Amino acid sequence: MRSELVVCWKEAADSTMIPGSTLILRRADKGWRSIRLTVIGVIGGSGLYDLADLEDRSEHWIATPFGTPSSPVVMGAIGGTRLAFLARHGRGHHLNPSEVPYRANIFALKSLGVEHVLSVSAVGSLKEDLPPRMAVIPDQIIDQTRQRLRTFFEEGVVAHVGMADPFCDTMRNTIHDQMTAVTDQVAKGGTYLCIEGPQFSTRAESNLYRSWGASIIGMTAMPEARLAREAGLCYATLAMVTDYDVWHETEDDVTVETVLRVLHMNVEVAKDVVRRLARQGLPECTSGCRQALDNAVITSDASLSDSARSRLALFR
Repeated sequence: MRSELVVCWKEAADSTMIPGSTLILRRADKGWRSIRLTVIGVIGGSGLYDLADLEDRSEHWIATPFGTPSSPVVMGAIGGTRLAFLARHGRGHHLNPSEVPYRANIFALKSLGVEHVLSVSAVGSLKEDLPPRMAVIPDQIIDQTRQRLRTFFEEGVVAHVGMADPFCDTMRNTIHDQMTAVTDQVAKGGTYLCIEGPQFSTRAESNLYRSWGASIIGMTAMPEARLAREAGLCYATLAMVTDYDVWHETEDDVTVETVLRVLHMNVEVAKDVVRRLARQGLPECTSGCRQALDNAVITSDASLSDSARSRLALFR
């Protein structure tokens, strides 16, 4: 089974139609509510700013309680499956990793009914056997970010969701199956080390992360994975290796020029995988992602303000 499209009600007095995708009804006395159709979400990272294959395209700026998303969400279809595409860094790549409105992005996708999110990211390799152009489907993250808003649950509501396994295993397995049909340069498993950026690592940092056993290094998996878990979404990263960071003794240190040189080839592989996932669809999650909030909210319902209740109704 595939994921489903949610029709949502936001606090307001009017109602509007999203052509070709969903109906957004706004009622002043209601929180976010849902009706279901089919959709898969794709968050495009560096180099992936659009999905040209989408049919019946329509673009929508989604208002959220957490601000404006990085870009309009492009709705469309491939092989009969609905997709919702969002450019993480905005069109023209004008948002650095610390400026990305991660909460607004995840909320916008959730409000459009997305239940599976494929995140495509450019990364550096911290291992000899993960050369440039390799695709990695990580199963763990080390979060070294320092200044990003990382939860939906604040200002009157507290929740503690489990993050032991930050990626959806069901989705990872499906992505791996589709990747092996496209390329033999794919590695399943490994730890994504997420730094704040926007600067690349020092050589000492790069070697420290290698000593921790990290496999790849990037700047965007956190807090994206945390927020996807809080939102009950199946989330997986397709990490496309562009360089060896700065630890390698015989390879050049990472630069923007190095990244861009490899990025185009990597992006084409990522697009192939998205097409295959859309045509085949995604299986029902067996990893418990949708139940992440079960018993996680510690604040009693009686203590919730009307504002907090409305803001978070979409997740509960």
